[in-house]
Amino acid sequence: MINTAGLGDLHKIVVLNPKGGCGKTTLATNLASCYAQRGPPPSLVDCDPQGFSMRWLEQRPAQRPPVHGIEAYGDAADAAVPAAQRVAAEAGAVIFDLPAAIPHAQLHHYTYIADSLLIPVMPSAIDVHSATRLIAELLLDMQLDRHAQKVAIVANRVRRNTKSFRMLRRFLGSLKIPMIAALRDSQNFVHASEQGIGLSEMPAHKIKQDIEQINAIVRWLDKRREQVQRARAAEQRQARVAQAAYERAALRGFKGGDPVTDWLEAEREVDVGTRSRAVQEEQ
Repeated sequence: MINTAGLGDLHKIVVLNPKGGCGKTTLATNLASCYAQRGPPPSLVDCDPQGFSMRWLEQRPAQRPPVHGIEAYGDAADAAVPAAQRVAAEAGAVIFDLPAAIPHAQLHHYTYIADSLLIPVMPSAIDVHSATRLIAELLLDMQLDRHAQKVAIVANRVRRNTKSFRMLRRFLGSLKIPMIAALRDSQNFVHASEQGIGLSEMPAHKIKQDIEQINAIVRWLDKRREQVQRARAAEQRQARVAQAAYERAALRGFKGGDPVTDWLEAEREVDVGTRSRAVQEEQ
């Protein structure tokens, strides 16, 4: 488990499911590919001791848009901290590929720091049962607020118009957690993985049945990033206003005055300063 304190305001995307073989690395690497094409280069943090994401990066052709790879398991976990901080300034997003059977403490940590949580689920009774336990743990034990729209499901290796897919949709409907995409059981993902690329980097005529689902995930993540940025901006403004109001009261020795007036004047002061900085940045 790495310390994520140095990652600042980057969009932290966590791909998790304690069940193995559900497509976490497939999802993580395809997202990394999309972000790399769009720029700036993303960071792909491989937390799985099996190192599948790192192997994908080893296969990635040098002429493809770069992806920062960070090995964050075993003896490399400590080295991952400065590595993550080093790339933070230029990365557009940080994607965490978590292992199967993740310890409870690590699951809690990554759930807490995530801006967006993606849970890949395959349409089978075993996978649905595993996902049920995971989501119950997130909602009940970790107090994840589903109304915050931080978590989404990605159905993986789907064959539409099958009983198993209909079962998965019913299950997700009962949870009121969005399924934002359904990735086909397609060899396109296998071929892309073998080449160290993402689906979006393959010839357009080969991926026309699959690429829209990948794009749907990216659109959802973009929306989440905007929500997170607005929330952070509001929190930062609130903190600046509180500090300014405190300083106004401190100037008069915390005697007399009106706290409401202090707060309103502090709001005006902070907002004027914010607008002034925005004008200077535009010039």
